[in-house]
Amino acid sequence: MEEEDVIRLFRKSGALLDGHFRLSSGLHSSGYLQCALVLQHPARAELLAKALAEKTHSLGASTVISPALGGVIIGYEVARIAGLRSLFAERQKGKLTLRRGFRLSPGEPVVVVEDVVTTGGSTLETIGVVREAGANVVGAMSIIARGEVDPAFDVPFDALARVALPVYESDKCPQCVDKIPILMPGSRPSGRPV
Repeated sequence: MEEEDVIRLFRKSGALLDGHFRLSSGLHSSGYLQCALVLQHPARAELLAKALAEKTHSLGASTVISPALGGVIIGYEVARIAGLRSLFAERQKGKLTLRRGFRLSPGEPVVVVEDVVTTGGSTLETIGVVREAGANVVGAMSIIARGEVDPAFDVPFDALARVALPVYESDKCPQCVDKIPILMPGSRPSGRPV
């Protein structure tokens, strides 16, 4: 799957949004990639997951882990297609953790799968959860890397597409200056104007 194919799927799904958004990272942007609008179509989710699953073979992973909520669907689909186990980490008291009886074995090779990576914060937290359990992170990947430069991870990272949408600190955001209402459509915020 080529980068243009991924972007075409997002556009076809109405998942490339324009507006004023506060991202999970706290940064502001005039563009947002709402993966849920693509992944609501199982055939489209499968196309994206097949492309990511191909990237897992060289990593030697036995398990996929994703941060909840955004990464759960794509992580599960990648694991299903690659024949791997699928786990997710979720927030408890503001911190990502393994719950629901999920366990990782010491040295178990794990790949982190995300929907969109901007600053890499959720991916780094998920890597921390895996390492805290004693397992080995062999790589990280996402459908979209949202920036001109990939985040710096200490494991191999790849994405199906790279989309450079502008991001701003809140005190430097031109849309804040223009008093345009902020939307927070991600998995952590409310999704309503502020």
